Amino acid sequence: MGLKVAVQMDPLEKINIDGDTTFLMMLSAQARGHELWVYTPDRLALEGGRAMARGRPVSVQDVKGDHARFGDWEQKDLSEMDVVLLRQDPPFDMAYITTTHILDAIHPKTLVVNNPTEVRNAPEKLFVTTFPGVQPPTLITSDVEAIYEFRAHHGDIVLKPLYGGGGSGVARLMADDPNLDALLELHAMIGREPVIAQKFIPAVSKGDKRILLVDGEPVGAINRVPNSGQIRSNLRVGGRAEAVDLTARDRELCATIGPELKRRGLLFVGIDVIGDYLTEINVTSPTGARQLLRFTGVDATDILWDRIEAIRARA
Repeated sequence: MGLKVAVQMDPLEKINIDGDTTFLMMLSAQARGHELWVYTPDRLALEGGRAMARGRPVSVQDVKGDHARFGDWEQKDLSEMDVVLLRQDPPFDMAYITTTHILDAIHPKTLVVNNPTEVRNAPEKLFVTTFPGVQPPTLITSDVEAIYEFRAHHGDIVLKPLYGGGGSGVARLMADDPNLDALLELHAMIGREPVIAQKFIPAVSKGDKRILLVDGEPVGAINRVPNSGQIRSNLRVGGRAEAVDLTARDRELCATIGPELKRRGLLFVGIDVIGDYLTEINVTSPTGARQLLRFTGVDATDILWDRIEAIRARA
C-alpha cells in the first residue's frame, strides 16, 4: 500500500543523518514504497479553511553529504496526502502551536502523526504532571518566593525552561547557590512563561533513559549519559548514548501512561526516565530511534509504519 507522506520538519538539508529520527522515519517509509514530500513549518498556510504547504518531493539515501534529492517546488493541499509527519523541533512556542491549529483542518482524514490537537494539549513538561506518583518533586511557577521555598525544602534543584527542548537552558542549583536570582531574571527576559523546578536526582550521573513508545507500547530504550561533571545528558548537548534494558519500573511507568497516549492518538512518543522517575513525555519530535537501531537492531520507525499503515487501511 503506497502512501503519500508529507513531512513537516526543520530544513532536511541541514540535519545530521547519523542521529536524526525523522530521517530514519523517511528511510523506512521510502523502503515500503511510500512517496515522500517535505516542507518546513514556515511554508505552511491556511487558506479558505484548507491547510496548504509549499514544498518538494524528495528521495532519501543513507549517505552523508548526499542524503536528499529534491524535485521541483510546488504548493499542495495537504488534504491530498495520506499522512503528515509533524516533526519540527521545539521550542514549543506560539509558532509551533499555530502549526497544530492549521493541521487540525486535515486530521484525521489525513493522518497527522502525532495528532496535532493532542500535541497542543500535551506540553511535554506539563503533560507528565497528570500522572500521579511518576515524577520527582516538581514545581511550575513564575513566583520567585515559591521557587526559593521549594529549594529550601528539597535542597539541590534543577531549573528548566517550561517549553524548551534538547537540554537548552537546564541548570542545576545547589541548596546554597547564589545564582538563582540571576537565572530567574534571565528566564524572565526570554519570555513570560513559568519555569519548572525539580528536585535534583543524583541518579542522573548514571544516565537519562529515553524510552520510545509506539501507540502506547514501549519498543526499546537507550541510555544517555552526561559528560563528566555535567547534568545534561541530551545527545544534542554532548551526552553519550549507550545500550540499556527496560527495568520493571520502566515497564510500570509505560503501563501507567500508555493507555492515555493511545487514546490521544500520540503514536510516537519518547519518555525520559531518571532512576525511578519519569521527567518528561516528549510528543513533538522525540529522538533516539537511530541509536536504538544501532544498539539493539530494533527499528522503532518500522514499527511505527506498521501502525500507520494499519490505521490508513481502515480509513
